[in-house]
Amino acid sequence: MFNKIIQIFKVKEIRNKILFILMLLVVFRLAANIPIPGVDQERLKLFFEGNQFFGLLNLFSGRGLSSISIVMLGVGPYITSSIIMQLMTMISPRLNQIYKEEGEAGREKFNQWTRWLTVPLAALQTVGMVALFRSQQIMVQTSTFQMASIIVIATAGTIFLTWLGELITEKKIGNGVSIIIFAGIVSGLPSAVSKLAATWDSSQLFTYIIFVVIVVAAIGSIVFITEGQRNIPVSYAKRIRGNKVYGGTSTHLPLRINQAGVIPIIFAMSIMLFPGMVSNFLANASNATVANVARAVGNIFQNHWFYGVAYFVLVVAFTYFYTAVVFDPKNIAENLQKQGGYIPGIRPGGNTEEYLYKIMNRVTLSGATFLGLIAVLPFIVQGFTNIASVSVGGTGLLIVVAVVIEIIQQIEGQLVMRDYEGF
Repeated sequence: MFNKIIQIFKVKEIRNKILFILMLLVVFRLAANIPIPGVDQERLKLFFEGNQFFGLLNLFSGRGLSSISIVMLGVGPYITSSIIMQLMTMISPRLNQIYKEEGEAGREKFNQWTRWLTVPLAALQTVGMVALFRSQQIMVQTSTFQMASIIVIATAGTIFLTWLGELITEKKIGNGVSIIIFAGIVSGLPSAVSKLAATWDSSQLFTYIIFVVIVVAAIGSIVFITEGQRNIPVSYAKRIRGNKVYGGTSTHLPLRINQAGVIPIIFAMSIMLFPGMVSNFLANASNATVANVARAVGNIFQNHWFYGVAYFVLVVAFTYFYTAVVFDPKNIAENLQKQGGYIPGIRPGGNTEEYLYKIMNRVTLSGATFLGLIAVLPFIVQGFTNIASVSVGGTGLLIVVAVVIEIIQQIEGQLVMRDYEGF
């Protein structure tokens, strides 16, 4: 491992990319600690300690929301915009054609529309958050000009982080948006560890040991599932051109157990946070009926059993959905047929497509179920050990492990490319 790290920093190109990304993350953390004026920090701290939904939303925003910073929304609106646009590809044939069939130009156009949609979503979310904080007496009453300024600042903060994420992605060392969320999660670990040290209870030593064992086992399982794949054998027919024979080789088509990576977790979390945020916003409405309905919805989502089951179902559903977006059995079957490839025992064309679809569904079921179980595992662990101070949560754990694996894989890929160039 140490030799690999030394090798990474010996390569000037990769070293510069890593240092550039670290610099951008420092800029992000500085922006996350620049607060918007007019905030009661004590009330804000109590609010986040007593509300698990906004605790997750704070994690999702890169911990910029807990201080109501200039980037308090994080990359949340951009992710919501991405979800809407991905869903639209399933509804609109034209949009699906632009995304899948028009190549790089089509994807660039699709990404541009996603950025445009991010702006109104960020503005609407800022209005809702400010209204909520006012109702909780966290923020002072502001004039129309001050409110407009806050909306512009928070929206610009989201666009700024989205831009930073795209700069990181261009370096091909991990996904920029995921790395920003990862940085926000990791930034809270030092304070969590110090809090645990301050409240250390030697009589609970056995409980702490159990907690550590569960976390280590969960991390190992996540790595195992993330790296796991089903290899489908593929053979290529021999072709004779003149006096030369081409093809006749055998290889395999790798199908990952978790094709979607960490995206289903992010999608599911953004959906789960929305009803809780709206109910908290409407809980103090002047209309008694609306306020009562909002409180009832809020109480439902505060129930750990309901929250855990709904979270599990959404993770599984989004895993299938995103896998369908990134893995197209029809396209793969057509490409294999054009290249003279076939799966032994399966006819090329439609039969190969059906076979790939069936195998992908079975493989995805295992990955989706595992991701769902890991996502709700912290609720079970907290119920048995009553330790939450050092836990980054199932969502945070999945994001951290998945992002680290993705970064390592991309760095190793660049190292291998350099090895081949030298060879």
